[in-house]
Amino acid sequence: MKIWKRAAEFSQQLFYLADQLEQRRLFRFAEQLPGATLSITNNIAEGSGSLSEMDFANFLNTARRSTFEVANILSVLGTNGYLKDVEWSEILPQLEDESKMLLAFIKTLRTSAAT
Repeated sequence: MKIWKRAAEFSQQLFYLADQLEQRRLFRFAEQLPGATLSITNNIAEGSGSLSEMDFANFLNTARRSTFEVANILSVLGTNGYLKDVEWSEILPQLEDESKMLLAFIKTLRTSAAT
């Protein structure tokens, strides 16, 4: 799936960033970031095994909410000077695109399930 593949690709950047945060002893962020990141791909994968389109849409919605969680973590880190502008400004548009793709897919599934 394209939405899973894109999320898996930008996840690599986020895992690398989490490793850097751990080395800088920012343990709470280093722990939270990969968890939220994995939630995106995990929920897409888990939802793809659903028996109904509505159930799949619910998993995709959870994945979409996780994109907002990751964006929030990056925003807090950036605002507090823990990230270079380049580090998070490159990832935020990818998160936004992923969120839009997930929302479009959710709408398609819900429309299909309603008919």
